[in-house]
Amino acid sequence: MRVVIAGGHGQIALLLEQLLATRGDAATALVRNPDHFADVQEAGAVPVLCDLESATVDSVADYLNGADAAVFAAGAGAGSGAARKDTVDFGAAALFATAAAEAGVRRFLQVSTVGIESADSPSVNPEFAVYLKAKKAAEDDLKPRDLDWTILRPGPLTNDAPTGLVTLAAPVLPRSEVTRADVAAVLAELLTAPQTIGKTLELTNGPTPIPDAVRAIL
Repeated sequence: MRVVIAGGHGQIALLLEQLLATRGDAATALVRNPDHFADVQEAGAVPVLCDLESATVDSVADYLNGADAAVFAAGAGAGSGAARKDTVDFGAAALFATAAAEAGVRRFLQVSTVGIESADSPSVNPEFAVYLKAKKAAEDDLKPRDLDWTILRPGPLTNDAPTGLVTLAAPVLPRSEVTRADVAAVLAELLTAPQTIGKTLELTNGPTPIPDAVRAIL
């Protein structure tokens, strides 16, 4: 399997690239900074220079041609400001989905976030609310598309060691953390899990081995 990953130098993406390389799959990582190529190569993926905030649909589709799946794992990150949350967390996600459809890549995984339903709550930090709204807009843009999509909403992320144990279910799960390594492992499983197509799933660490948690999605 060949997988194209947007946000290819992100922490979850690098972990996913390592997992794919270990099982013999090929990953192409879209990276906006050439200084990050070495990290991507060390993870076992092929880096290509592509800034989704300025790229055209056709240029991104060229990278996707011949791929079996696409994973959107990009994000503007903390402190990036409202404008970049709109152009990355929403705009780049929409462009990547459009390019996948143009290239004929049907399997599409999108990393979102829990908490979207609270975006308009006055108790939410205004900058974080912008992030939640951008992620919701990206979800709303993806759902009507003719793609075999799955949306994954992880809980608050940690850099702890992987546990291999999760709770994976339709929204809304009780708020709880999940390791980035376990998110990556779930993404790797979802790539070949057709029963999850068309579903929005929330993810936390929990009691169930990852393969079993994915197989349990009906």
